[in-house]
Amino acid sequence: MKKILIFYGSYGGGHISAAKNIKEYFETNDSDCQVSMIDCVEYTNKIINKITVKAYADLSKYAHWLWKKVYFSSEDGLMASFSNFFNKLMANKLYKVIQEFNPDIIISTHPFSSQMCAILKQKGKIDCIVSTVMTDYVEHNQWIILHEFVNHYFVAHEEMKSSLIKKGISADKIHATGIPFSNKFLQNFDKLKILEEYNLRNDKKIALFFAGGAFGFGKKKLAIILKTIIDNFPDLQVIVISGKNPKLKKCFDEIVHDTKSDDFIKVLSFTDQVPKLMHISDFVITKPRWTYYYRKFNI
Repeated sequence: MKKILIFYGSYGGGHISAAKNIKEYFETNDSDCQVSMIDCVEYTNKIINKITVKAYADLSKYAHWLWKKVYFSSEDGLMASFSNFFNKLMANKLYKVIQEFNPDIIISTHPFSSQMCAILKQKGKIDCIVSTVMTDYVEHNQWIILHEFVNHYFVAHEEMKSSLIKKGISADKIHATGIPFSNKFLQNFDKLKILEEYNLRNDKKIALFFAGGAFGFGKKKLAIILKTIIDNFPDLQVIVISGKNPKLKKCFDEIVHDTKSDDFIKVLSFTDQVPKLMHISDFVITKPRWTYYYRKFNI
């Protein structure tokens, strides 16, 4: 039986979702495997994990300009040096769980665990296959430190592959597969039945509006966006997902009530029905990938 160990980090939902989706795939399609998921930072240091996850969330919500500075300084500079030192220090602790599980394959969906595993492989402490799944649309240098000790990189698109090749990574170990998604999105759905369930019309366009999750725009900006949609697109039906944020949902409900738009604006809290909601939607409104825009357009 193959043993697969998946490491992730709690800095945003993307790393966790990718890890869960990979685990789901193996468990659904390969009965001859044992899969385990571990938060690499929480496992190595719970206090640091708690502090840094909270700091990341606050910067993402309230100070994008500062988040940008942190993002780039962690590539090359004092913060990058600190991050590399931390990963070297914590690699030995992560080695403990690797020894206990004894995996055939390690998959990292966060750069910290990717780097820790590369350090352990450099030291000759592990000899299993080490793979990294980049959960963004632009590479960050933290992902590729000690890349010669990583067997495989899975990236979002061909442009990322070309970029990594230019940075000296062998082309034969870079795979442009896209970011892992759940098998739930491959199901067949009855559109008319779903429209009836949510009291929506089939003759009007539908937008699915994600409020940004734990690391979104902030309540004020989201309220402005929703009001703008209501004022300028009266023929558009909108499904708004406020997530696990009761204050945000209350804000959205008040906007819908005040504008008398409850017949075409549907506000939901956290839901596990996203695959079927995407099936009936014509397009999605969501937060941008800040890293991509910072890189691509130098903003």
